[in-house]
Parts: sequence; C-alpha cells; structure tokens
Amino acid sequence: MHKLVVLSAGLSSPSATRNLAEQISGAVTTAISARGESAALQHIELRDLAVELAQSLTSPGFTPTQLLAAQESVADSDALIAVTPIFSASYSGLFKTFFDLLDKDALQHKPVLLAATAGTPRHSLALEHAMRPLFSYLRARTMPTAIFAATEDFGGSEHLGSRIAQGARELADTVVLTSGSVGGLGGPSSVAGNASDIPAGSFADFLSRYN
Repeated sequence: MHKLVVLSAGLSSPSATRNLAEQISGAVTTAISARGESAALQHIELRDLAVELAQSLTSPGFTPTQLLAAQESVADSDALIAVTPIFSASYSGLFKTFFDLLDKDALQHKPVLLAATAGTPRHSLALEHAMRPLFSYLRARTMPTAIFAATEDFGGSEHLGSRIAQGARELADTVVLTSGSVGGLGGPSSVAGNASDIPAGSFADFLSRYN
C-alpha cells in the first residue's frame, strides 16, 4: 500500500484548488491500481493549519499539534501531490510558510506532482519559475508534467484532463518503480532489485521473460 499525501493550499471552502487536488489524486489512485498496486490518500488542507503556521513563526516554544502531524505525514509519505493557488505570479504565502517550517530533509528524493490554480492562464508559468525551483531546493523529485488549471478549465477542459492523466501516469510509474516493481507489468516484480537475484543464463534470456 502506497501512502500518498495531497497538500492543498486553497483559501476558501469549497475551492478550485481542492477541486483540482481531488481530480489529480483520483487519477493517480486509478493509475496505481492499473499497475496492480494500491494507494492510501491523505488530504491536508493548509487553511486549517493557518493559525498554527502563524504561531510557529512568531511564538518560540509553541507546540503546533496539527501542524506537526501534517509535517510527519508529508515526511512519511511515499509521494506528495502539492496544489496551490497562484497569487501575484507565485505560490500562496500559506503554501510557502508550510514548506519554510518543514524539515529540510523531509522531501529529499520524494516524488512530487506539482499543480496550481489561478483565475487566468497567464499565471501558468508560475509552475516552472516559482514552484519547481522551490521543490528543487528541497531536493524533491518533481514529475516532468506539472498541472495548471485556470477558472475556465473547470468546465470540462479536454486539455486539463489530458494533463492530469499524464501527470498521474508519471507519478504512478515513479511510485511503483521506487517500491521495487517493474513498470508496465501491472504489479510488483518477482525479481529483487539487485544483480545477485538474476538467475544463471544470459541476460537476454532473463529479459525475454518479460517480452
């Protein structure tokens, strides 16, 4: 069972950001299931942590119970789906504050699928010039496809659906392969991930088993 954390920084309830997060997480779960494995989702709404985030910044010695639980969930996850609204061409302050307070090694090598929402398509480049550098600094393993949704895309955009599907496939492949499975075989490999487990015979014979 793969543990996936879905981090949403939407400020309203309901929000377009949470809507996009749910669409993506559903697609990722389906993609992992198609590979013969399963996933457990945990949704974290940063708006629910806003007070503790502020107190953690301004009150030394404060013990943020809910925030600590959220940080532990992110650190212990097998993959992260991070979704933020875009304000003034960058991620929200709430979103940035959470990662400012996260342990510097919590995301090291962790697969992360990036996504964002905004009122206009003009903000789409924020995924590349703001979000991706942030997660590169945190040494996360970001997926090649990032997902952006403007307000107009929530009417059933074919382009948005395609991007979600592509990003979901990339994250599912990464999660399954990281756990020791062979991509494209629909489940865990029966062969362990080191050379000593390869049976005697030519390497071509070994590979032919999976043709």
